[in-house]
Amino acid sequence: MEDIFARKDDSLYSNPYSFLRLPMVRDPRDTAADVVILGMPYDMATTGRSGTRLGPDAVRRASVNLAWEGFRYPWPFDLRERCNIVDAGDLVFTCGDSEDFLNTATKAASEILETGKALLTIGGDHFVTLPLLRAHYAKHGEMALIHFDAHTDTYSQGSQYDHGTMFYHAPKEGLIDPKVSVQIGIRTDYDRDHHAFNVICAEAANDMTPDEIANHVKALVGAKPTYVTFDIDCLDPAFAPGTGTPVIGGITSDKALRILRGLRGINLVGMDVVEVSPPFDNSEITALAGATIATELLHLWAAK
Repeated sequence: MEDIFARKDDSLYSNPYSFLRLPMVRDPRDTAADVVILGMPYDMATTGRSGTRLGPDAVRRASVNLAWEGFRYPWPFDLRERCNIVDAGDLVFTCGDSEDFLNTATKAASEILETGKALLTIGGDHFVTLPLLRAHYAKHGEMALIHFDAHTDTYSQGSQYDHGTMFYHAPKEGLIDPKVSVQIGIRTDYDRDHHAFNVICAEAANDMTPDEIANHVKALVGAKPTYVTFDIDCLDPAFAPGTGTPVIGGITSDKALRILRGLRGINLVGMDVVEVSPPFDNSEITALAGATIATELLHLWAAK
C-alpha cells in the first residue's frame, strides 16, 4: 500500500506554511542555504491603516499558487536547482516594543549575513527596511538603493519609529548613497528642491517602457552593492488594494515584474517586500502580488 505520508505535497490548500513550500528552518545560521527568507510581522510604525503585521503569513499562503512551477515564466532556469533557499519563519520580538524590534531585527539580519547568506525579508510595514539596511551596511558597506514606492519615505517629521522616515535617516547614517539610488513610482509630495535621490515618478514610469526604466536604473547603480526594497503601494490600488496607504495612479503589476527582470546584472545584495496588509485585501490579490514580486527578486538574485 502507498505510504500516504510520502506523497508530494502539492495541494494548493494543504500545509501552506513556508514560502514557495521551501524547507522551513528555525535557525538559518547553521544551514547550507544561499538565501534565507525571513518574515518581520511588525506594523507599529504605520501612519495610516495598520494590519501589515499579518503580511508575512498572507504572502506565504499566496505563494503556494506559485510553488508548483518548476521554471518561473519567463526565467530560463529552475530556482530550486540554481540556489538553496530556506524559510526561517518570522522574527520574534517583544510585542509592543519598537526598540526591541529594531535591535532584534538588526541583530538577526546581521547574524544571517555574517554566515555568507543573502536575505529576502517579507514585512511588515516599511520601517523594517531601516534595521535591514544597517545590517547589510555592516556586511557590504555603503549601498545603492532601488526603491519602489508611492512615497519617498524621506520625511523628516514623525517619530523615531515611522515608516515614512527610513530614507531620511539611512543617508545620514551613510548606509546608502542617494546619488546612485533611485525611487520608482513616486506620486506623493516631497521637497523636490532638496531631494537627494533620483526619482522616476509614477507619471513618468507609466509613460516609459520597462526596459527604459531598468536601463536607467542600472546606469545609476552601476556595480555598487545594491539593496532593492519594494513597497507594495508602488502598484496602483487596482492591483494592490491591501495596503495601509494606497495612492491611485501607480504602475501595473506587469510593469513592475518587467522592470525587475530588466535589472538582471545588478550587484544585488539584499531585498525586501513590505506593506502587504491583509485586512484591506480583496481576494488575496495584494498578497499574491507580494508573493510574485518576492519570487521575482529571488530569481533576480539567482540570475547573477
